Amino acid sequence: MSTLPVTGLKSRRAVRADLPRLLELLADDDRGRNREAVGSTDPAYAQAFDAIDRDVNRQLLVADLEGRVVGMLQLAFIPGLSRRGAWRAGIEAVRVDSRLRRLGIGRWLIAQALDAARRRGCRMARLNGDKRRAQAHPFHGQPGFAASHEGFKFALEA
Repeated sequence: MSTLPVTGLKSRRAVRADLPRLLELLADDDRGRNREAVGSTDPAYAQAFDAIDRDVNRQLLVADLEGRVVGMLQLAFIPGLSRRGAWRAGIEAVRVDSRLRRLGIGRWLIAQALDAARRRGCRMARLNGDKRRAQAHPFHGQPGFAASHEGFKFALEA
């Protein structure tokens, strides 16, 4: 486990009561502000949380600072055929409270996710980041991730 960047920081799985705070974190930048519905009672958020929570190969991991969620990420454990059946970890939706960025919380939370991936037997991890979040790109390369692949996204919704 890596050194705590902030005294009192803990990682844990998100619980349903964290959902409103998770939505705040997802909306805490220019991209998310226009996409997420903070304070929403839209059942789609609760349904998505419950689906992730029930799935043994997925989890929402949070950084908790003295009882307040200050960071989050979504972690998936993905089986694969290539590389002799290697399991992979997928890390996405990394968010840290904008007032606490640049303190190392995001890097620490990713290290927690990598530790969980190792415990699950994953042999590699991938970190997804939106190209339009240019301010986060230097951060993505620092934990040892290499920009080795090009990804593409196709929107299925109208």
